[in-house]
Amino acid sequence: MRTMAVVERRKEDIPSAQLVKKEVVYETNGLNVWYGEHHALKHIHLSFYEREITAIIGPSGCGKSTYIKTLNRMIELIPNVRLEGEILYRGRRIFDTSYPVEQLRTQVGMVFQKPNPFPKSIYDNVAYGPRIHGIRDRRLLDEIVEKSLRQAALWEEVKDRLHENALGLSGGQQQRLCIARCLAVEPDVILMDEPTSALDPISTAKVEELMGELKTKYSIIIVTHNMQQAARISDRTAFFLNGEVIEYGETKTLFSRPADQRTADYIAGRFG
Repeated sequence: MRTMAVVERRKEDIPSAQLVKKEVVYETNGLNVWYGEHHALKHIHLSFYEREITAIIGPSGCGKSTYIKTLNRMIELIPNVRLEGEILYRGRRIFDTSYPVEQLRTQVGMVFQKPNPFPKSIYDNVAYGPRIHGIRDRRLLDEIVEKSLRQAALWEEVKDRLHENALGLSGGQQQRLCIARCLAVEPDVILMDEPTSALDPISTAKVEELMGELKTKYSIIIVTHNMQQAARISDRTAFFLNGEVIEYGETKTLFSRPADQRTADYIAGRFG
């Protein structure tokens, strides 16, 4: 199978406001992933920048979720996986044996497609990570829980029921609780794998608004099947197809003037 070249936006195609130099958070160089004999990701070269939302779009089975799982090494939990190439997080090779996976997953949080709160109280869900990291002081835990719930735009809704079971929350509230749980350990990057696909439109709008607020402090990489969502919230977008990156660039430009016909066809709904 031939290798598709990634279409890169020329500097002159990107508005000057978008050309502010930002630090690279993640670099993927020549990444290949196989599930047994299936070549799931092919020669992926991508860079992600701090304090931006980057969307990864593409049809089902194109490699989006596989790719995001490589960024915090969750891919290693899947049987019969083989990888080639390198991924650097702030210049450090994440698959280096000297890099503890627990440290990486503290710095790089993950929010999944379906809300997955623990069957514990709302308070204990948020306090779980800090406690794992050795924080026992109740006053400090109280501060962390309130701060994290406020950051997740959930505090006002749950402040009087912190010791109730988190499973009693609505789906949208549960997803924001999972975001608060992620924020409680003060990550640098937040990975989101289709975080609103199981939510109603009102809850989706709240989570999207929250992401816009969070990017002032965090770098966010989101996999989404919803192209309108990518266009609304992201600064940059990568289009995946058949395990390859077809086009990557500033979101407004990619959606308004795609450089590859396959990108144009996907955005227009001709396939996928």
